[in-house]
Amino acid sequence: MNWTKCLSVSAHKGNVMENRLICITGPTASGKTELSIALAQRLHTEIISSDSMQIYCGMDIGTAKPTNAEQAAVPHHMIDIVQPDEPFSVARYVELADDCAQALLAQGKIPIVVGGTGLYLDALIEGSAFPGAE
Repeated sequence: MNWTKCLSVSAHKGNVMENRLICITGPTASGKTELSIALAQRLHTEIISSDSMQIYCGMDIGTAKPTNAEQAAVPHHMIDIVQPDEPFSVARYVELADDCAQALLAQGKIPIVVGGTGLYLDALIEGSAFPGAE
């Protein structure tokens, strides 16, 4: 999927609903989680993390990973999905995050992509191709 770069709800090519998403980005501990949860609750949607460290199980210290209570308040995706010793690439992130976004869109929800890993966010939004990626 080729997403439009955005900081607010915007549409890609011709105002097509299925290509909408909200992006909240910034450095660690800048308030992204609080903002994204409030927005997700207001819009009745879910959050997709774009943080390269939050994908790893057990890496809770130093990553500002949403707490269990925050994750219970609004469903979060792409958090604690691989073990630290497992290989993981930006190509795999794009594949999984796009699947999450498409599933949310199919439910009539606008995904909120939140995080500070610009490479992950740019690859998802721009639809980057990674030749030879598994």
